[in-house]
This record gives sequence, C-alpha cells and structure tokens, in this order.
Amino acid sequence: MKISDTPKLVTIFGGSGFVGRYVVRALVNRGYRVRVAVRRPDLAGFLQPIGNVGQIQLVQANLRYRKSVDAAVRGSDVVINLVGLLAESGRQKFDAVHVFGARAVAEAARAEKAKLIYMSAIGADTESTSAYGETKGEGEAAVQKILKDAIIMRPSIVFGQEDDFFNRFGAMARFAPGLPLIGGGTTKFQPVYVGDVAEAFALAVDGKFDAGKTYELGGPQTPSFLECLELLLKEVGRKKMLVSIPWVVAGMMGKALGWLPGAPITSDQVEMLKTDNVVSDEATKQNRTLQGMGLNPTPMAAILPTYLVQYRPHGQFTKIADESK
Repeated sequence: MKISDTPKLVTIFGGSGFVGRYVVRALVNRGYRVRVAVRRPDLAGFLQPIGNVGQIQLVQANLRYRKSVDAAVRGSDVVINLVGLLAESGRQKFDAVHVFGARAVAEAARAEKAKLIYMSAIGADTESTSAYGETKGEGEAAVQKILKDAIIMRPSIVFGQEDDFFNRFGAMARFAPGLPLIGGGTTKFQPVYVGDVAEAFALAVDGKFDAGKTYELGGPQTPSFLECLELLLKEVGRKKMLVSIPWVVAGMMGKALGWLPGAPITSDQVEMLKTDNVVSDEATKQNRTLQGMGLNPTPMAAILPTYLVQYRPHGQFTKIADESK
C-alpha cells in the first residue's frame, strides 16, 4: 500500500553500478526514498552514506529470476532499470538481461502501476548486426509493448570517474607501447558526463518529461575514436603510438580474446564500433536530448583531468606543483 504523504519510493535495478550510484545520489538529494535492487547487496553498502538513515534500502534481485524482480518492485511509485551488459559472461547473457530482464521489470512495474524509466543505449536496434544493439532494441520493444508510457533513455558513451572507457585506455597507456585504433579510429562518439545522465533520470522521476517517449543523451562534442585517444594521451601526459587495426584483424582479435574474463575486446564490440554512436537527427529535431531537457551538457575537458591524472607518469604531480609556484 502506498502512502501519499510520504516521499515517493523509487526502485533502481543496477543502482550500485557506474551510472546507478549517480542516479541514487541525484534522487536522494531530491528527497526520494530509494530502493536499490542488486544481485549482491552485501557489496553495495557504499551507497548507504549517500542518504539519510533509512532513505536507501538495499535488496537482492536478479533479472533472470522473476520472483526476485516482483519482490523488489512491490510498493514502488517509480522503477528505473539501468542494467546492461557490454559483454556476456557465464549466465549473464545479452538475451537474459536485455530482453527477458527488461520484460520482467516492465511487467512488475505494470502490476504495481508504477512509472518505468528504462536505460537503453544509442545504437539499440532490432536490426543491429551486433548482439548488444539487437537485444537492446528488443528490450526497448518489450518495454514499450508492456508499458506504453515508459520513458526510454539512450545515452552515448558515458564518462566519469569510474567509467570503463577512458580508465581502460588510461591504464593501458601506462604499460603498452601503443594504443589500438579499431577500424582506424574513425567511429564517432558523443561522450556524455555521468552526472548529466543522472540528472536526466532524476528529472524524469520528477515528471518533467513526456511519457512514452525516447530520449537520446549525448555530450556537447562528437569526437572520433582517434580524437578520444589523442585527448586521453594529452591528459595523462604520455606519448604513445596509435596503431590502426583493420576491421578484419580486430574481428579476429575479438574472437580470440573475447572468451577471457575482462577481455580487452570482443567480436561483438568490434561490430558495434562499425556504427557511429551519436545522437540522431530525429531526436535533435524533436528536442529529446539533454539540451531539450533544459540541461547544458558538461564538456569532457571539465571532468577528464579530475581522474585521468592518476595515469600520469610517476613524479609529474610534484613537477606540476613546482611549476605553479
């Protein structure tokens, strides 16, 4: 039973992940009660200090098990599904998480008459040649069929202190003689700051956006893969070769390495890189972007230096400090 005079309860699937922790903070700052549904609540205790006592509740749920999803959603006013996979591992398969899981959360939200906000991705398309893009598209279709008023958010590559893109190449730049440019590095991205993504979700919870619509979230710049790595090397103060890897060779590398835990690249990720990851003209025309939401996207230059500094050569911290005197 929902009590009208208490703050709304927002249940977040995947709330302990990279994007999730920022969404949790944005909602807590607005006074919402937040229930974080994760596979391992014992590993999500770091979220508790973000809110006041009792404001954040951690519960166990796994999108592959419907009963746990129903239990997590019970009593919710709003449900957010942030769960997604960039690579398959064990029983965590694209279809199980992106399709079956998305459908389970949508059906549970419908049963509770709760608003649903689903995080998909730019490139989601049932006709995509990558399994990631195809299953994300199928997940969107399932959500929209079950809840026509669901809001879908499609971010481009998300950057921030805990990201997996710039941090991965920053760590690689410490030891590798060069950095790989898959397909020559021509793929375009529109990196979006995680704090802006979280604010978009919070505004959706506030009821600021049209129900049943899809929004695409991108930053103010559309650099190529090459330009992203050049920017990274500038920030970490290292000179490295940028090695162009043809699509065919990259695909072979993905097949050879993709089965390894924490694989540097998979064949499906290579396939994804063949398509630009930028906000569509249609979303721009319809004002279904960060700018259309009234938000001013944060440029990479304002955030990257705050965490990529850790990948600078040893001793540069002192050198920088001396030069500032």
